[in-house]
Amino acid sequence: MDGILVVKKEKNYTSHDIVAIVKKITKTKVGHTGTLDPMATGVLPLLLGEGTKLSKYLIQHDKIYIATIKLGQKTDTQDAEGKVIEEKNVKSDLLNEENVKTILNNLKGRQVQTPPIYSAIKVNGKKLYEYARKKQEVEIPKREIEIYEMELIGINESEKTITFKVHCSKGTYIRSLCETISEKLETVGYMKELDRIKVGSFFENEAVTLEAIKENAENKEFWAKNIITIEEFFENKPKIILPEYKLKLFLNGVNLSIKAQDGIYRVYSGQNIFIGTGVIKGSLLKREIVI
Repeated sequence: MDGILVVKKEKNYTSHDIVAIVKKITKTKVGHTGTLDPMATGVLPLLLGEGTKLSKYLIQHDKIYIATIKLGQKTDTQDAEGKVIEEKNVKSDLLNEENVKTILNNLKGRQVQTPPIYSAIKVNGKKLYEYARKKQEVEIPKREIEIYEMELIGINESEKTITFKVHCSKGTYIRSLCETISEKLETVGYMKELDRIKVGSFFENEAVTLEAIKENAENKEFWAKNIITIEEFFENKPKIILPEYKLKLFLNGVNLSIKAQDGIYRVYSGQNIFIGTGVIKGSLLKREIVI
């Protein structure tokens, strides 16, 4: 099994849990391209077998989330699993549709964000959450992100919650974004719920559930239908057919002289069998992925 399996992650499972379960079922190496918090749900692309070589093509993907903010309380983890460390009134006059839409709209664009202290970002070889658990001070590295779109879905004044949709670049922490929105509303808040509905070209409604994976562990048709092969992943890239002598050189890592535009290419044998991918730069074809 080589390729991409798009999983719909449920609550209370870590990304590592999902990887471990699929690895046990498929008996192959499995990786992912970005974690989801245990409380979060949604799209989790998994890389199976030789598909793990696709990692660098997927980590740059933008994402779309639907998030709910609980206003009036701040937690140490910036989400519903943390301990409440501050409470503040929520001004009803600021919690109106026009004002909230304006705040969301003003947050679009490139910006510098401070990730949560409870995150897996490494500083000096240690993850930030390790510093947080030991109550050790550490300078959190800021990162540049981009918010492409923000859309208000709903406001619940009685429960003091706001639900919104955000289309953002990789590396964006929605927990930090929820806290920023709360500050703009002159209060505090935390991320109550999070659902990742899209990662790159992968949509939540096309993802398979963990239950379906377990039920179809021995069903070859299920895996054939749901695994996106490496060939399919690059289906929009141009094709190169190599004769046998050139194919041997290619597989041995020799750069081949080929007159073609720079870019990624699908590489096939003379028998039209998919071999992998190569990159042409300066009229030289270099081996990239071989299956």
